[in-house]
Amino acid sequence: MTGAGGTSETYDLAIDPARSTLDTAVRVAKLAEAARFDALFTADLLRFDAQGAIGSQEPLVFVSALSQVTTRIGLIATVSSTFHHPFNLARLFGTLDHVSNGRAAWNLVTSSIGEENFGAGELPSPEERYARAAETLDVVNALWDSWEPGALTAGADGKAVLRRDRVHPIHHSGRFFTVTGPLNIPPLPQRRPVQIQAGQSAAGTALGARYAEIVFTSLPTLDHALDFTRKIRDQARSLGRADGLPLIFSSFHATYGATEAEAKRLVREKRESIDFERGRAQLADMLGGGVDLSDLPLDATLPESLLPDVASVNRRRGRVDIFTGYARQGYTLRELIVAAQDTGHWAAAGTPEQLADAVEERFRAGVLDVISLGGLADPRQHDFVVNGLLHELRKRKIVAADYTGTTLRENLGLELPARDIAPVRV
Repeated sequence: MTGAGGTSETYDLAIDPARSTLDTAVRVAKLAEAARFDALFTADLLRFDAQGAIGSQEPLVFVSALSQVTTRIGLIATVSSTFHHPFNLARLFGTLDHVSNGRAAWNLVTSSIGEENFGAGELPSPEERYARAAETLDVVNALWDSWEPGALTAGADGKAVLRRDRVHPIHHSGRFFTVTGPLNIPPLPQRRPVQIQAGQSAAGTALGARYAEIVFTSLPTLDHALDFTRKIRDQARSLGRADGLPLIFSSFHATYGATEAEAKRLVREKRESIDFERGRAQLADMLGGGVDLSDLPLDATLPESLLPDVASVNRRRGRVDIFTGYARQGYTLRELIVAAQDTGHWAAAGTPEQLADAVEERFRAGVLDVISLGGLADPRQHDFVVNGLLHELRKRKIVAADYTGTTLRENLGLELPARDIAPVRV
C-alpha cells in the first residue's frame, strides 16, 4: 500500500442483473475485503440509460449499506459538486465516515451529463463547474474542521460533554454559497474523509493540484501518465503541497489469460464482437458529442475539420484531448472505435505476470499509486486477480499483504491536512 512505499488497489463494484443489486454488492465487498483490497469504488452517472438496464444506484446510500457488512475496506462514493450543496455534502460524507468507523472517501466529479434532471438550462461550462467545486471544497473542509479537538468528550458519568467554545461558525459568503456553520454532527473519525477528484482538463487539473489527495485519471499510455503526473504535481508543489501529492489513481482494464496466446485470443474476440456502427456514436461521445462520423469510411483517418477544439467542448475535455490526439497521430476511424471501447482508460492483456510487469512499470516510474481492478464476482476472474495479479504484485512488494490501520486514510498512508477553522477564502 502507499504508506509502505507501494501501490493501493480498489475494486470497482460489479452488479449482477439476475440478483438483487445489494446482494451482489455485498458478495463482492466481502470478497474484496478478504483479498485485502483497500477500497470499494462506486461510480455514478445521473441520466437514465447511462449505465445500462440495471441503472445507477445512489452511491452514498449504497456504500453506507456495505459499511455494515465489512469492517476494514474503504468506501469511495462518487458524488457531483455541480448538483449538491456543500452543507449537505459535509453532513452526508461525515455521516458515512461515522457509520463506517473512518472508511469514507469522496470522489468529487463536476458531471458531464444529467443537467436536465436538476433544473432548467444547459450544463454550466467547465470553468463554472470547477469554480463551484473549489468553493464547495472550501466550505466542506471548513465545516469538517469547525469542531476543535476536545470539543466533545465523555464525562465521568459516560455522557457526552460539549465544549461550545471549541465549535466555530465558518461565516462563509462566496460566489455560489452562503454558509454560516458550524457543522451539526460530531467530529469525524478521519476528521476529513479522503478526498479524491476526477477530471483532467486544465480546470480539473488545477482543482486536483490544489485540493485532491488522490486524482482519478484516464491515462491510457505511459507517456500520458508521465505528462499528466508531472503537470499536476508541479502545480501542487507550487501551491506548497508535499511532494508526491496528489496520489495518482488509474483504472486498469485488464484482459487475463493463462497464457499470452489465450490473452491475445480474448482481445481478438472482443474486437471481432464490436458493433462498429454503434461504435461511431461512442467515439463521437469521446470527441465531445458534436461530431458526425456517420459517412466516414472505417479505414479512413479523421480529417482535421472534424476534430473539435478541446477548449470549446463542454463535456469530458480530458477524453476529448486523448481521442483528438489519437486522431492526429493517424488512427483510422476503425482504430479509434476500438480504442473507445476502453473509454480512454489504461488497457492491457496478458498473463498475471505480464500484467504485473505493466503495473510495475508505471509504479517504478512514479505515476501510479492506486489502481482500480474488477472481476471478483466471476470465479475465473477472481482467481486471475487475487491469486494471479495481486499475488504477483505482493511478491514484488508493490502491494501490501494486509491492512496497516483501521481507517482508509491510514491504509493509504495519507496524513491529515492542516486544520482550518478560520472563515474560508472567497
